[in-house]
Amino acid sequence: MTRTLPPVSLPAYDRSALTPGIVHIGLGNFHRAHMAVYLDDLMAMGLAQDWAILGAGVRSGDARMREAMLAQDCLSTIIELDPKGRTARRVGAMTGFVEVQPDNAALIAAMTDPAIRIVSLTVTEGGYFIDAATGQFDPEAAEIRHDAARPDAPQTAFGAILAALRARKAAGHAPFTVMSCDNLPGNGHVTQAAVVGLARLSDPAFADWVKAHVAFPNGMVDRITPATGPREREMAAAFGLSDDQVPVTCEPFRQWVLEDNFPAGRPPLERVGVTFTDDVHAYEAMKIRILNGGHATIAYPGGLMDVEYVHEAMAHPLISGFLDKVERDEIIPYVAPVPNTDLAAYYAQVRERFSNPEVADTERRLCLDGSNRQPKFIIPSLRDALAAGGRIEGLALVSALWCRYCAGTTDSGQEIAPNDPDWDRLQPLALAARSDPSLWIGQRAIYGETGQDPRFAAAFANALAGLWADGTEKTLARYLDA
Repeated sequence: MTRTLPPVSLPAYDRSALTPGIVHIGLGNFHRAHMAVYLDDLMAMGLAQDWAILGAGVRSGDARMREAMLAQDCLSTIIELDPKGRTARRVGAMTGFVEVQPDNAALIAAMTDPAIRIVSLTVTEGGYFIDAATGQFDPEAAEIRHDAARPDAPQTAFGAILAALRARKAAGHAPFTVMSCDNLPGNGHVTQAAVVGLARLSDPAFADWVKAHVAFPNGMVDRITPATGPREREMAAAFGLSDDQVPVTCEPFRQWVLEDNFPAGRPPLERVGVTFTDDVHAYEAMKIRILNGGHATIAYPGGLMDVEYVHEAMAHPLISGFLDKVERDEIIPYVAPVPNTDLAAYYAQVRERFSNPEVADTERRLCLDGSNRQPKFIIPSLRDALAAGGRIEGLALVSALWCRYCAGTTDSGQEIAPNDPDWDRLQPLALAARSDPSLWIGQRAIYGETGQDPRFAAAFANALAGLWADGTEKTLARYLDA
């Protein structure tokens, strides 16, 4: 029987009356299913009419997104994948998309406009030029060195931000707030370190001014948003939106927690469910360790066992059991208390979200970019467990599963296509680690000092040997029986 879909919800406001107040750099699916939806809700209430979004980007993929969005008047199709029934809405909070240029001149000009009071970013966890061994900004990155030498023709988002701030200062305009929407511990502090650190390489006095006058609020963002492919386009077509080639699907759940640090003003986001608090760090540590760490925990066993979808991994008793035991014994015990939140209930909600079959999130997406995600989502829990003398065998196995995945074949012998920006280096290293595990955990950019811990080294070596000798299923079963 064919299910009748509800009508598509259209913007409940006059889009011609909107004026931009935000430039957002990195206009991917997550932004359109998250911040843009919150603003759309506000605009439907007759609020935030001067806080429309200008899309922007600094990569070639952003130019392709710009072309697609301009072709549909910057409207985004957002399909919520509730197991009880799908719903679709057209989000109209974005009114334009800045031309993507090699020197970012158009982006700089857009951010120089005093009407822009917030510049927000989703540039991925790996886009902040962090040295994982130190956890600090890396001034030696090639793109950073380029922008330090040519501050008037920057390649990076941070270089463009600095150029715009410099122009605003010269014109006597107040600086905008810089707001990261990426999954990073202390994302505001990390963004400030990148912007100020880059400025210091060419103009130390201006760097001091940025540090003193520009706000970088910390925030926690959360909504599972799969990549767009044929399935998602078919869903849009079923709603009568076959002309949309970049629809977004997402789970019904969404959360946003922010520091209230917006000297140039902000939309009244608390009216649509955003939490403003001084305890953002507690919320973000909970989310990054329990949810993102949970994603990493189920990603690689599923990838090695040829499991395609996340909800299928959650239905597999070994993978699901592995997640439960690692979370219960090795992650949640080291998550600090969070205001008005029960951690056990939060984890139960995470499990339910992972198990939603409508989302059809892929294991491959979760496996992507482990070289940037492992240091942020797994290693901090491992470090705390080691310091407390607690159990670490499960987290060591998560790391060994990632290593085994990067060897490039599943347990059945299927080839794994490159799935990390550093794949060409990681794959031969993962193969060499089969005989010498210390080669893998000796990557200081990933593991820092943790890779030298004798307890971790022994647990990792044991787990990796088991994966090569017996495969993923038997290794998981052995861990669960221990």
